[in-house]
Amino acid sequence: MSKPLLSSETTIRVLWVGTAAFVVTAVAAAALPPDPLRPVAVAVAGAAFVAGSAFYLAGYARAVQRSRRDEISMAALTFLAGDTAPASVRRQLLGATALQVVVAVATAAARPFSTLAFGILAPVFGIGVQTFWASRFGTFPRREVAPPRTRRPSSPPTPPDASAPTP
Repeated sequence: MSKPLLSSETTIRVLWVGTAAFVVTAVAAAALPPDPLRPVAVAVAGAAFVAGSAFYLAGYARAVQRSRRDEISMAALTFLAGDTAPASVRRQLLGATALQVVVAVATAAARPFSTLAFGILAPVFGIGVQTFWASRFGTFPRREVAPPRTRRPSSPPTPPDASAPTP
């Protein structure tokens, strides 16, 4: 197996740094006068969405490779269901994503019909990083190898009808 691009700890740290950047800019933009901070909050939310999409696609591609030998469900891959991750890792990854969701909904609700609605896109970052982490470091059950299928004997060819005229 090739060496992971990011370690488990670094991946979790990246998620928390991105979450902190989103929370600070979104809350500040909701609480302070709109002009200077809202474009920054929109840019951070947009960057979180793009980065989350990239993390998700990279994780999904890796999961497809692993699925040849491991049984990977979407719930385990995306939301760390079952024994995919240790409890401490699951708490951190799901906690950061939950914080993103709460802040996104709260700030969009505090300033409805404003650019803060773009914050709703930010939790894609958490979901993407969760998927990336699970595809690299998650534990999945081994795929059971099914026994080879035996072919049924084919029926012998049907002889042509003797009563039919031959050309």
